[in-house]
Amino acid sequence: MAFKLQDGQKVVFIGDSITDCGRRDVAPPLGNGYVKFVADLISIRYPSLSVTIVNKGISGNTVADLRERWHDDVLVLKPDWVSVLIGINDVHRTLRNEPTAVPPERYEQLYRECLTLAKERAGAQLVLMEPFYISTDTETNSWRTQVLRALDDYRKIVRKLACEFDAIFVPLHDLFQEQLRYRPADMFCPEPVHPNNVGHLLIAHAWLTAMGW
Repeated sequence: MAFKLQDGQKVVFIGDSITDCGRRDVAPPLGNGYVKFVADLISIRYPSLSVTIVNKGISGNTVADLRERWHDDVLVLKPDWVSVLIGINDVHRTLRNEPTAVPPERYEQLYRECLTLAKERAGAQLVLMEPFYISTDTETNSWRTQVLRALDDYRKIVRKLACEFDAIFVPLHDLFQEQLRYRPADMFCPEPVHPNNVGHLLIAHAWLTAMGW
C-alpha cells in the first residue's frame, strides 16, 4: 500500500493531552509525543516529501471542547487530513457525573458534527484514532474496571463513525491490549492514560502503518 500522504499536503492532529504533549509550552510546536514522532519518521523515510504537520491538541479536552474550537483550530487551516484522538476525558467526566460530562449519545452527536464540518467545509480526509486505556483490570470493580467497561461504548462509536465517513481507523486500544498480553503496562505508561515515549512511539507507528508508511 502506498503512503497516503502526498507532497504539499497538510495534516491537523487534534485531541486532548495525549495529542497536546507540551506543544503549547515546553515543546512547541508539535509537542514531545506521537505527533512529533509521526513528523520525524515521515521526514526520515520520505526525505523528498514535503508535508505540513500541525498539532492542535489541548490537555483536558472532551469532544465538546473540540466542537467549540473546530472552526478556528481546524477549518480555517484548510487541512487535507484531520486526525482525531478524543474520548478518555469524556469517559472520566461521565463516570463522575460532572457538569461537563459527555455521555456516549452526546459524544457521537458532537463527534459526527465535527467530522461533517471537516468533510463539507474543508474537503478533508479523516483519520480516527480509537481512545484507549492502558490497563487489563476488568474484574475487580475498581475505578480502572469501570473506565474499561465504559470505554467500550466510546470505542464502538469511533469505529462506527470511521465506517460512516470512510475514514482511516487506528485501533489503539486493541494494539495496547495486545502488548499487555506480553509486557507490563509500565513499559508504555506510568498510569493508564498518559503514555511515555514508548507508548507514544506505538501510537505513531500505528498511525503511520494505517496510512501505508
